[in-house]
Amino acid sequence: MEKQKLVVAITGASGAVYAKVLLDKLQKLSTQLSEVGIVMSNNAKDVWKFELQNSNFEKLPFKIYSQSDFFAPFASGSSKYSSMIICPCSMGTLARIASGISNDLTTRAADVMLKERRKLILITRDTPLSLIHINNMKTVTEAGGIICPASPSFYSLPKTFEELAATVVNRAIDLAGLQQDSYRWGEEGK
Repeated sequence: MEKQKLVVAITGASGAVYAKVLLDKLQKLSTQLSEVGIVMSNNAKDVWKFELQNSNFEKLPFKIYSQSDFFAPFASGSSKYSSMIICPCSMGTLARIASGISNDLTTRAADVMLKERRKLILITRDTPLSLIHINNMKTVTEAGGIICPASPSFYSLPKTFEELAATVVNRAIDLAGLQQDSYRWGEEGK
């Protein structure tokens, strides 16, 4: 199996636990990945520090790119990154992607994924949704993106916040085409 190049963008939406669980899982799946590039907004760093009460994102084994770094490899389709996961994805980021506004590295990389017909997975985080949000989701979906709402499932009987967040993150990892062991409905005891 060919190793993948993956981009993870973390926006300032609430739900830093989703990003943490995703990054933890990607570390465990490193044999399937040749590269993971991280883009993290300043708001995302603040939300992470507030919600998780740490700044462990600074200790990740992945390269973190500035939002203004348009020289990052995944700012161009020639770099062959196969998937991008935006986790969590704010409604503002969704709106800029839906409108084709590439004003920072996150939205430029998302634009590249769409134009190159590669996987763009948005773990959206907001409730309730306005019609504007819904229309933006429709636009991104029609352009080839995948909306994967941060709506956790409960049938695996998660016992911690991280296990609950993993029910969403595992779906995104599957959508990106990575192989993992996770709870599968109807496959207990197999």
